[in-house]
Amino acid sequence: MFESLSERLAGVFDKLRGRGSLNELEVRAAMREVRIALLEADVALPVVKDFSGRATERAVGAEVLKSVTPGQQVVKIVNDCLVETLGGDSADLELGVTPPAVVMMVGLQGSGKTTTTAKLARLLKEKRRSKVLMASLDVNRPAAQEQLRVLGEQVGVATLPIIAGQQPVDIAKRALQAAKLQGFDVLMLDTAGRLHVDQALMAEMKAVSAASAPAETLLVVDALTGQDAVNVAENFGREVPLTGVVLTRMDGDARGGAALSMRFITGKPIKFVGTGEKIDALEAFHPERAAGRILGMGDVVSLVERAAETIDMAEAEAMAAKLAKGKFDMNDLRAQFQQMKKMGGLGALAKMLPGMGKAQEAMDKGRINDKSIARMEAVILSMTPKERAKPEVLNARRKIRIANGAGVTVQEVNKLLKMHADMETAMKRLKKMGGLGALAGMFGGGGMPGMPGGGAPGEMPGLPPGFTPPRLPGGFKFKR
Repeated sequence: MFESLSERLAGVFDKLRGRGSLNELEVRAAMREVRIALLEADVALPVVKDFSGRATERAVGAEVLKSVTPGQQVVKIVNDCLVETLGGDSADLELGVTPPAVVMMVGLQGSGKTTTTAKLARLLKEKRRSKVLMASLDVNRPAAQEQLRVLGEQVGVATLPIIAGQQPVDIAKRALQAAKLQGFDVLMLDTAGRLHVDQALMAEMKAVSAASAPAETLLVVDALTGQDAVNVAENFGREVPLTGVVLTRMDGDARGGAALSMRFITGKPIKFVGTGEKIDALEAFHPERAAGRILGMGDVVSLVERAAETIDMAEAEAMAAKLAKGKFDMNDLRAQFQQMKKMGGLGALAKMLPGMGKAQEAMDKGRINDKSIARMEAVILSMTPKERAKPEVLNARRKIRIANGAGVTVQEVNKLLKMHADMETAMKRLKKMGGLGALAGMFGGGGMPGMPGGGAPGEMPGLPPGFTPPRLPGGFKFKR
């Protein structure tokens, strides 16, 4: 998400960085380029006007023109203005009511409402340990209720039994009664959508809202529709008491105009964003982190949180014990690859690292991607257990057999062995330098405020012991 805007802004700020001084004309010229970049990103015109007005006013002030690092000051001002435009502080679900707290999902047909309902139910179940009941009120779209039931089975969340012919308001009342009797913490109502905003849709939603008194009414909109997503949100906001917005398909929205416009136009916070088709691809929206991604500063906090969620602590501790002894075999290397895949793959990690544009560019030039990792895993899997544990036994004949089994060339097998040898050497050096505590220091240990686990010097904040991102060789190809 935000790729095209990030690239354009990076070009603007690269011209400013490193300059010893800036005059007002140069600052205003840079801010005009920022304004054009926002318009090209499909940000609503009123939002662009407000943003550029605030940013320019601050940027031509004394804090920039008299600064020792004026270019960095301009970037900071743009970052602050982006955070304000995106909503300032993060907005969580307000479910502090007498159970069951009702969450009503509304939106147009095709926006991903039913899938988002299941994703959010899963998130509430796993992150908040809430007991959740889902109910489909969509009696218009064929198999909509059955779809929610199937998704409920996938995420392990209960769904209200389907009664053919029952109308939405009656389903909502039955769901509320069932949730009260069975002690559910949260009741999620997946309402019907239409191809466009019409009176029948609004009347139905108002009736459901009156019958269920929702604590949260979340509008689900497709970020790929750009300006139209903002128009839809504006129309719904006039008719239904919205409490927040969920933007779906943010992973496919390279421009990000809907995200940047939504809060300003509707006055309602973006609470969640859908980042993929998988059932776990739903994230809480953090304005400051989104601003960091837009400006190429990365999103290290989210990276640390994802690591904490996806990495098995027992495995990590076992790996740490081996590394502390200076041992690192092919099984350990494969475990590192699997660890990266759990965290979303190389592409997802690169987007969260500072200088993400340059990191992605370097990966592209080196032809390093998730496919190359999968091929390296195939090479390791073509080895026998003995060969994985002791790569030094690999002679020319064994390498040919492994290459044939993995569908790569012997040169690629050698590249992987060299990478392993380099990492093993690094681990042995690390042992002499004082072990994993020193590794954390190399990553700038000492903790970062606001990051889980951050604090003590020598610790890698939030990351379990044993997390060591491998250096990957480029040019890994299948043998023809």
